[in-house]
Amino acid sequence: MQFIDTHTHIYTEEFDDDRLMVMERALQAGARMLLLPNIDEASIGPMLQICQNYPGVCFPMMGLHPTELPSDPWPLLNRMEQLLAAPNNPYVAVGEVGIDLYWDDSRRDEQIAVFKHQAQWAMRYHLPLMVHSRAAHRDLVDTLLPMKDELTGVFHCFGGTAEEANELLDTFPGFVLGIGGVLTFKKSKLPAVLRSSVPLNRIVIETDAPYLAPTPHRGQRNEPAFVPLVIDKLAEVYELPVDNVAQTLMDTTKAMFNI
Repeated sequence: MQFIDTHTHIYTEEFDDDRLMVMERALQAGARMLLLPNIDEASIGPMLQICQNYPGVCFPMMGLHPTELPSDPWPLLNRMEQLLAAPNNPYVAVGEVGIDLYWDDSRRDEQIAVFKHQAQWAMRYHLPLMVHSRAAHRDLVDTLLPMKDELTGVFHCFGGTAEEANELLDTFPGFVLGIGGVLTFKKSKLPAVLRSSVPLNRIVIETDAPYLAPTPHRGQRNEPAFVPLVIDKLAEVYELPVDNVAQTLMDTTKAMFNI
């Protein structure tokens, strides 16, 4: 089985002690590529270093995560856009960007403004969006709706209802859902949602490592080598051979990120 992990944060400190082994395990498990979303200003350097260490395997994104906004985010956003505008830059998407109102909604309007601004980068530089949304479905849809015909991307870590899946996929034809370890959780409703509402070719696979490790590793640090466990579960959900599922995921990912 070969796969592309479309969302992994292996540049974070959780991997500092054994990053080389994590990469080796990923490649042995079948990883062809790992896509690394940025989070904030401090993560840019470590992310780019890993991509330099593993050319042709690790690819970076550029964006500001909604829970990481500085008190004044606009100078940082200007610096990030300069990176995206540079000729021959390595970035394959704008991300990780979005709206997160789960813990704190006090900066809701600012989060929405920053998200809209970064979505405009995606249009300007012809890149997909890697979208984070938590407790913000309606704001997410409303923000992207005016740009829906000009955007492509991934609704990362989708865990919503069938109604939400239908709305996202119908409203935003250029987007797919990012599916990871939550699919394998014992009480997850995601298998039924996917089976009823989501065509396999509207899915990409991800870890969100170090978070959301699949069963039987739930509660441990996640890593790209665990992706086959999620692909196996997708094959069970869609009642298809594992190789067919893996190839469909690969085709969708390559087309989305132009890699």
